[in-house]
Amino acid sequence: MITERTRPFAIACIVAAAAVLIDQFSKAVALTALADGRRVPVIGDAFGLQLAFNPGAVLGAGSGMTWVLTVVGVAAVAGLFVMAARARTAGWAAGVGLILGGAVGNLIDRFMSPPGFAVGHVTDFLAYGGLFIGNLADIFLTAGAIAVAVLLMLHQRTNNGAHVEPAGPPPFDASPEDRQ
Repeated sequence: MITERTRPFAIACIVAAAAVLIDQFSKAVALTALADGRRVPVIGDAFGLQLAFNPGAVLGAGSGMTWVLTVVGVAAVAGLFVMAARARTAGWAAGVGLILGGAVGNLIDRFMSPPGFAVGHVTDFLAYGGLFIGNLADIFLTAGAIAVAVLLMLHQRTNNGAHVEPAGPPPFDASPEDRQ
């Protein structure tokens, strides 16, 4: 039986698992379909499909420090897992689940892709004009971050004011220090 307490956590885990599966499936298809290195235009030059391997983070930043990005990714996944366990609403859980799924999707590449364990390059295939090439994990990360930011702003707006009673529970359980 799922209790009120475990339901948001279950939602976060289901959303994260779905994001990881979709991301990894799309990367497998891209590795097969785009292996010849060609760019497939989808919307003219504005958007297309092109296989690339990113050793760094956003826009290739940190390319020479892939192992550090892996360590940061593991720490982020651990923190997101704690946030998922503390989520109190379905909306928060879904937003954190998207971020968690995107982070795990790219972390799998870091661990399993060439050139080696914990220094693997992330598989990218969504080419945004001449700007950058990304993947579905990046989209999940961005969508989750936007969802969480919007929910934080809505929560802040609802609870703004000195004598206003909160309209709902906080998005995450308070830490033990906050309960005093």
